[in-house]
This record gives sequence, structure tokens and C-alpha cells, in this order.
Amino acid sequence: MAAALKAEIGPIRELVKEHRFSEALRAVDALSSAHAENCEVLYLRAVSQRMLGHTAAALGTLARLEELHPRFSRLYQELGYCHVALKQAPQAIEAFLRGVNVNPALPASWQMLEGLYGMTGDAAAAANAAAHVVTLKKLPAAVVTATALFYDGELAESERIVRDFLLKQGHHVEAMRLLARIGMEHDVLDDAQLLLEAVLELEPTYHAARFECAQVLCRRHLYPQAREQAEKLLAVDPANRDYRTLYAMTCVGLGQHERAIELYRALLPGALQPAELHLSIAHSLKTLGQRAPAVAEYHAAAAAREGFGDAWWSLANLKTYRFADAELGQMRAAEAAATTGTIDRYHLCFALGKALEDRGEYAASFEYYARGNALKRAASRYRPEVIELNTRLQIEVCTRELFTRHGASGAPAADPIFIVGLPRSGSTLIEQILASHSAVEGTHELADIPRMVVELQGRDWQADNPRYPAGLTQLSDAEFRRLGEKYLHDTRSYRSGKAHFIDKMPNNFRHVGLIHLMLPRARIIDARREPMACCFGNLKQLFAHGQEFAYSVEDIARYYRTYLELMRHWDTVLPGRVLRVQYEEVVADLEGNVRRLLAYCGLEFEPACVEFYRTERSVRTASSEQVRQPIYREALDQWRHYEPWLGSLREALGDALTRYRD
Repeated sequence: MAAALKAEIGPIRELVKEHRFSEALRAVDALSSAHAENCEVLYLRAVSQRMLGHTAAALGTLARLEELHPRFSRLYQELGYCHVALKQAPQAIEAFLRGVNVNPALPASWQMLEGLYGMTGDAAAAANAAAHVVTLKKLPAAVVTATALFYDGELAESERIVRDFLLKQGHHVEAMRLLARIGMEHDVLDDAQLLLEAVLELEPTYHAARFECAQVLCRRHLYPQAREQAEKLLAVDPANRDYRTLYAMTCVGLGQHERAIELYRALLPGALQPAELHLSIAHSLKTLGQRAPAVAEYHAAAAAREGFGDAWWSLANLKTYRFADAELGQMRAAEAAATTGTIDRYHLCFALGKALEDRGEYAASFEYYARGNALKRAASRYRPEVIELNTRLQIEVCTRELFTRHGASGAPAADPIFIVGLPRSGSTLIEQILASHSAVEGTHELADIPRMVVELQGRDWQADNPRYPAGLTQLSDAEFRRLGEKYLHDTRSYRSGKAHFIDKMPNNFRHVGLIHLMLPRARIIDARREPMACCFGNLKQLFAHGQEFAYSVEDIARYYRTYLELMRHWDTVLPGRVLRVQYEEVVADLEGNVRRLLAYCGLEFEPACVEFYRTERSVRTASSEQVRQPIYREALDQWRHYEPWLGSLREALGDALTRYRD
């Protein structure tokens, strides 16, 4: 809420508290012309109308409030009060229940439910409501208020209140847990992890906090630790479906897909939301290369929930699936439906874009791709200037002098092979070629380097004044060695004993300097593709997470240009350190480039690397089906089907169209 509006609403709240409802209604009506859709304005109007006896008008205001802000819990509480005034107990119970389902920290709603259930003779429900009342009464008022604000999406105010409370009161497990949950919403996962671990030290049997801690660990890709927490929860309650699902997620994170499939299938009987389980099973089957069973599970997911965009997109994202006319009709109808949510809608848009592309209907396909990108970009908080600032700082900090000064730094192991660049540049193909070698382990896009960067940033940093990479100048050779050894230790769970392993996180091109300083003998391969093909390949790809630069022409062009600038810097200050592999050249001369790759990695030639498509292994990226087939040249120029609509991309790329070959 804007500060000016907040200042105007404050006095109206006071009028309501003082029961001066006529004055409150006049004041809120005066605000309505400029803030007719604000949830607090509408809520205060409804309260004032009800308290003045204008129940029908209050119900009309609440209907509008629900239309605009369906997750605003207090509207349902107020709706419940209206039905109580009308002596409509069943409707009142339904309204109060909807409120506490959105926001369980509504003491007044639970109190009303206790009384209403008592009146209707439902003793068990009344006792349950009473238990919630008791629980909330035990909590400090500030924590209850902050919790209610959290559930209503007012995170900034919730955080302010709970931080003030903790500063005054010290350790309080519920307040600490709430602050951790706010951190999870803001994606400040390291702080959330520390808070939840502190809660568990104070209360080791607090299972809800342990569950959330495991979720944070999963989101931080710390799967061994997450599994340890899941095992502790299952030891207490082995039948708990949430704990079993969490354990299956850790199996996926550790690459144990066969086990994950078993666990997910065991959860299907009695599942209230089977669509998500079918989707998870399908993803693991796809990763294992079991295409037909994966398709069947994606179909099951789509059938289990109408308009389930992720299921349809996942079918399209196989890249080899072709939609029937009836399926195309289903997707179009779901995408056009007013009830379809934003997330489902943009998944459906990308799926329709791919389905129509496969049919050669390129104009209609481009419309859906453009619509999907617009929806996804609108939901994103991506700021291209943050990436560009990081690039400038990398160039300023990571100088030839820095690398000369730390010539003896880092861990000496030569195990890692990093494949960097942009997505859709052939990196999965390079990974599959190398992972077909007997001495190389294919893993997936490991989050260890980005996580290390977050730790180097510290917990209190600003995007416009970051501590990384400037802090690299303050580290000693021993500290770089420690970082290298930590990376090798933390990635051990993904390995099975081969001499080398691949880390295919593409965005690591931004951290080549750090990688060199902590792992000076690691191999680094830059997978590069012609910019129009690469950028459009990103624009028509909906990523499961991350890669927020990929959802607008301006953003992807700026990102590609920044990538070229930074890679040129690494070539200047670390000459010969990075092997550049051009996708088009691999397609033109596969064996020659395979031999070049293997020679750079210090590996003997093996024919299996040329016949990479015969290698059976888990592949988790969007190209998983494509790398199980021989190379075909047609993929090089697929973007040209869309050339009439890509003038703005060509213009935004500018000299990158030729400079990418430098």
C-alpha cells in the first residue's frame, strides 16, 4: 500500500474502532473515487455498512472485494458476520471457514465457528475451533497480527512487526518461524534456513518447522541434508503424505528417479490432488528416457485437473510429441476460459505455441509464444540492470593482476567439467557427448556455484551495491582452496566414482573468475550458438525455474550481449582457459569437435562419444529427448520460420549478430 493511501486509511480504521461508523463510511466513500479497487478501502466500507445495518449493501461491497481480492481473508470473516446478522448459520459457517482456510490466524473467525458449531450441534467441529482459539490466545498479539498479515500477502508490514517483536522479546519460536516463512516468500533462503535451524535447536520436536526447513533445503538444492530432515519426520509419522512427498522430492534431487517413481506411485491411492503426482512421475520417467510411460502420465495429469497448464506444456516440452486436433481444441478452450489462472494460462500459451509450430502455423504460434512471454514477464521481478552491473564489476575486479597474484590458489583436483553459456545453445548436447565417455559422470545443472556466490554476498546486501565480486580481492589462497574443496565435497552425492563429472549450470559463465581461483584445474567449456537462433530458442522456452531474462525480446538481447562482453573479458585475462564450442560447428563436423572436446578435457577418444544418442542416462533439461537422437541440421534454422516477427530482436542484438564469432 502506498504511503499516502496508508496515511489516509489509518484515521478511518480509528473511526471504526471508536464505533463512529457513519463518519467512517463518509471518509471511505471520499477515498473511493481514487482507490475504488483497494482491498482495505472496500473492507472498511463493508464493515461500516454492516454496523450501520445496511447488510445488503455490505454484501454487495464484499462481492466486489472477493472478485478483486479473493485471497483477502478478512473479507470472508466480514461475510460471516453479515450472515450472522441475517441469522443464516450455514452460510456464516461456510464464510468463516473460507476465511480460516486462507488465513488460520483469525481468532475472531475461530471464536464465531466455535459458537456456531455449538448451536448446530457439531461438537467435534466446535472443539476443533476452540482448540484453534486456545492456540492463538497463547501467542503474543504482535505475532498473531503479523501472521494474519503474512497470510493476506502483506509481507512488508508482517516482517516489520515480527522483527520489532523479536528485537524486544528475543527468541520466540513462532516469531522466528514466521520470519523464516517471510524469507522463503522473498527467496532469502539462507536466512530462512538459519532461522528454522535455530527454531529446531530450541524445539527439536516442532515438526512443522522441521518440514519447512527440509523444504528450504530442497529449494537450496541441499538434498542430502533435506533427506536427513525428511527421514526424521517419517520416523515420527511414516504415514504422513506430506512427509512422504517431501522424501520423494529429495530422491529426485539426488537423481534417484526410479525410487522417486515408486514413492510417488504409492501416494496415488487416496490422493486429493493426483494431477501433481502424475506430473512428478512423468518428469522422472522423462528424465530416465522412458518416453511412452512419461506421455501416459502427462495425459493422466491433464485428465486429473481441467486446464492443468503444466501437464500440457510438459507434453509440448518433450519436443517430439505431436498434439491431436482434439487436444489442440482442449488447450485453446482452457487458455481462453475466464476461470483459468495466470500460471496455467502461460503454460498453455507456450504449449499452444509449440503445437502450432509443429503444424507449420507460424503466425498463430508466434501469437501464443508472445502472449505466454508477456504473462510470464509481468509476473517476474527480473531487473536486467542488476546483471549488467555484475558484468561491469566482474570486469573491474577480475583482472589479470588478481589471477597472477593468486596463481597458487585453489583446490588441485581436476574432476569438474563446467559447461557454461546461455540455455538453448547446445550445452545438453555437449554434456551428453562427454557423459558418454567412460571416465565422465553426467550430473545436471548444479546450484553449488550460485549458492556459493550468495554466501559471498552475505545476508545484508543491496542489488545496486553488491559485495560480490568485489570481495574476491580480500580472499587468500587458502580461502580459495577451502571454497574449491567445499564444492568438491558438496557435489560428491551426485557422483558414482568416475574420474570427472559435469556441472552444466549455464549461468556459471558469470563466475568463471571464481571457478578459476578455487578450482584452477577444472575444465570450462563455453557452449555458444548463433544469437538469433539462441535468443528465439529462449523466447519459446518456458523454464521450470530461473532464467527470468528469457521472457522478453529486450531482456534476452541485453542478456546475450552481456554474455558476449563477459566471455570476451575472460578470454583476455585468462587466455586459453575456456574452450569455446560453436553449436553450428558441432552439427557440421561432429567427430572433429568431439575429438577437440576430449583433447581439451585430457581424455582419450572413445567412439561412444560420437554415438552419444545411444547412451542411457538421466537428462533433466528441455533437450532431454533431442539428445537421444542423432544430430539433424534442420534445427539450425528453425527460427527463420518466425523471421517476419523478429525484427525487434535483430535490432536489439545489434553487432552481437557478428561479434558472437569473435
